[in-house]
Amino acid sequence: MLVITYNKIVKAVAEMYDKIGCEVDSDVCPALENARVIEDNPTANFALKIMVDNLKIAKEKHIPACQDTGMATLFVEVGRDLHIGCNITQAINQGVREGYDKLFRKSVLDPLTRINTTDNTPAVIHYDIIEGSRLKISAMAKGFGSENMSKLYMLTPADGVEGIINAVTETVRISGGCACPPVIVGVGIGGTMEKACIIAKKALLRKLGARNAASNIASLEIEMLNRINQLGVGAQGLGGIITALDVFVETFPTHLAGLPVAVNIQCHCSRHISITLLGDEL
Repeated sequence: MLVITYNKIVKAVAEMYDKIGCEVDSDVCPALENARVIEDNPTANFALKIMVDNLKIAKEKHIPACQDTGMATLFVEVGRDLHIGCNITQAINQGVREGYDKLFRKSVLDPLTRINTTDNTPAVIHYDIIEGSRLKISAMAKGFGSENMSKLYMLTPADGVEGIINAVTETVRISGGCACPPVIVGVGIGGTMEKACIIAKKALLRKLGARNAASNIASLEIEMLNRINQLGVGAQGLGGIITALDVFVETFPTHLAGLPVAVNIQCHCSRHISITLLGDEL
C-alpha cells in the first residue's frame, strides 16, 4: 500500500508557499518585458518597468512580491489508489501556516467580526479524486485587489457568446487600475453558480499562452484578450494598449435554462505552483 504521511504534506505545502510568496510565475516577467516593447504610452511603459524590477528584486532577496501576500487557495487531486495516512485538510492548513509564518502578512480574518485568525488559515481547498496513486497539489496565493474585482453573471441562454464576451470585457473595464493591470483573466462558463466560479479560478493555474484544447474555446480566449486590450485601461490603469496578459476560459455543461459566467481577475503578481507527491510503501 502506498501512503502519504502528514509530515510529507505539511513540508511540501510550506515550501510551496514560502516560494510563491516571493516568486511570481516564471512566465510573467518575460510577458511584462514583451509588453514594454509594444506599449506606446510612456507612463504605462514606465509602470511596466517598475513591475519587472519589483518582481526581480523580490525573487533575488526572497521578500514578498506584493504587500498583499494573498489568501491560500489550493486544488488537490487525490489518487484513488493512494492511502492518505492523516487528515489531509489539517495537514494542508499546517503547511500554509508554516509557509506563511516568517515573511508574510497575516491577512485572513472572520468576515463579520474582522478578528484575525493570526496565521493565514484556513485555506480554501478544492478536492478531486483521480485515477492512480499520486497526490497533486496546486497552490495559489490570491491577492484581493484583483479578487475584489471579480464577478459572477447569471446570463440567459439568449445572451449567447457575445453576451459572455461583453460581461468579461465590462468586468475588466470597471476594475480599471484597482486590479493592478495588466491582468490575467480566468473565465468559467457553465455548470452552476459555484461551479462557474471554481473553474474560473482553476483556469488561472495555466501558463501564459496555454490555449484551451478545444479550438472554439481557444478562439474565444483570443477574442476576449483582443477586446480587453482595446479598452485602453493599460498598466496600473494609466492608459495604453496592454490591459491583459492573457485570458483563460474553462467550460462545464449547464442547465438548458442557464448560462452562468464567472470572471476571476488575477493581477500581474500571479503566484501559483504545482507539485506531485508519490506515496511511500507501508
